[in-house]
Amino acid sequence: MNSPSTAPTSLILDLDTGIDDALAIAYALGSADARLIGITTTYGNVRTDQSVANSLAVLDLLGASDVPVFRGLTHARASDAFEVSEISAFIHGRNGLGNVDLPASKRTASEQSAVDFIIEASKNIDDLVYVPTGPLTNVAAAIDKDPSIVDRLTVVLMGGAVSVAGNVNAYAEANISQDPEAADLVFRCGLHTTVIGLDVTLQTLLTRHETQQWRDMGTRASTFCAEMTDYYITAYDTTAPDLGGCGLHDPLAVAVALDPSLVGTHAMNLRVDCDEPTRGRTIGDPSRLNSPVKTAKVALTVDADRFLAEFMNRVGSLVASR
Repeated sequence: MNSPSTAPTSLILDLDTGIDDALAIAYALGSADARLIGITTTYGNVRTDQSVANSLAVLDLLGASDVPVFRGLTHARASDAFEVSEISAFIHGRNGLGNVDLPASKRTASEQSAVDFIIEASKNIDDLVYVPTGPLTNVAAAIDKDPSIVDRLTVVLMGGAVSVAGNVNAYAEANISQDPEAADLVFRCGLHTTVIGLDVTLQTLLTRHETQQWRDMGTRASTFCAEMTDYYITAYDTTAPDLGGCGLHDPLAVAVALDPSLVGTHAMNLRVDCDEPTRGRTIGDPSRLNSPVKTAKVALTVDADRFLAEFMNRVGSLVASR
């Protein structure tokens, strides 16, 4: 990972704060080479208001009550409303955190909107990396409002399934399928992205062996992470019994934002299908197949052992003291 003498990378996490999003927050806060400057919230695993509440509560638990949270958009570009799906509620629990109760934060979301915060930060912070791990609605809206952000923003996103099947259906991955129009805009507007999809995240598995290590620490934070993640693993036992654990989807995106060498990528231009029957599919854009400029780097391989070691070290060091 980055040398301790290197200045930390500034991160914005854009989260629909469910279980793996909470673990992504812990990874960022446990990383000496990261400076979490804010969390922008979205919908997906939970509604946006629940994402705000969960983000604030997790930050408080992990000793980061100084990190601001910004309320994002509440539904997809082509929709008027959003409802949490039954499968999302099953995987993440009724509160998005595996039904583990956390004290509500005394803080509230910033008065500034998530979209305005993303735009402002991209103008003022040179080393900024934006890490969306839910639908791409907020960043698409930022591009609409300030198209010049395309030339300023570095994006490492969790979403898509290019070389493997989706997890919503045979075509679509959950985050992209929540707002295909936003994702298609992001991939086709010229913004440079690193895409951390199911191709690699399903190779990064956490088991009850690791969660027991947290449980044995006996702190509030470690117990919370163990109970929350055990709920996630139990859900995976039903939805993906052959895996043998839960995928560390969102934490891997944060890790790659800090250390791109964790994954091997293929440069290509992407689009998202917005019509049935393949709505939500992430695939190569035939109109830019021969373009010399490739705007996406799609992760296809991952050093899963090294990532898991870093994950356990960084998260473990953080929660052991909380």
